[in-house]
Amino acid sequence: MTDVIGTIDVAQVVLYAFWIFFFGLIFYLRREDRREGYPLVAEDGVEENPGVVWMPTPKKFVSEHGDVVYVPRDEAPQVNVNGTPIDPWGGAPLTPNGDPMLAAIGPGAYANRANVPDIYDQGQPRIAPLRAAADFFLDDRDSDPRGMSVIGADGKAAGTISDIWVDRAEFLIRYLEVQLPGGKTVLLPQTFADINGRRGVVEVNAILAHQFANVPELQTPDIVTLREEDKICAYYGGGYLYATPQRAEPLI
Repeated sequence: MTDVIGTIDVAQVVLYAFWIFFFGLIFYLRREDRREGYPLVAEDGVEENPGVVWMPTPKKFVSEHGDVVYVPRDEAPQVNVNGTPIDPWGGAPLTPNGDPMLAAIGPGAYANRANVPDIYDQGQPRIAPLRAAADFFLDDRDSDPRGMSVIGADGKAAGTISDIWVDRAEFLIRYLEVQLPGGKTVLLPQTFADINGRRGVVEVNAILAHQFANVPELQTPDIVTLREEDKICAYYGGGYLYATPQRAEPLI
């Protein structure tokens, strides 16, 4: 073995250098993973003090829409939860306050994503109705749901499919547009719809017919933003637990 200084050899120097490098790597990763989710706020509203050593310096990000975001952020995360803990200890499950379909908790929770549409490479909104995407069409072998009645989980008619929203980047159907009695239109995610070509209806098991009236609306016709997508999908997802009182009860 080659001695460096006295009894210290090359193998020891390499080992110590690796330990120092590995410690620095762990320190760096532990700081970087605190860019999201901090500051931590407990259920009682108390903000955790992460210490000066472990928090990274803010890093600036500029989105494709020109918005500037700094992480970690100075503002605390959203803590206004529309639910009440069923037990007095921390981490207890929440029971919704008021109409559970509008509480936005549990399966109905959503993230406050950017309130802008998803843009694909040609600068257009990635998701658009066929009336605005003239270069897209349905294959003749597929059932065209336009004009079909929408049947809720209670077997009642909620409205009629008026248009189809397609994903320009993936060449898929993302949403069906439902026109309700009175003229209001809402979006129905394709994953929550069962197009029954034989019966000529679109069946939805997630929510009841009258609950379509509370589906989150779009701010701008022919455009759906990232935040609106999350809210719409969360509403239908919450229906699997909250659409009826029986769904929220245990099976046994």
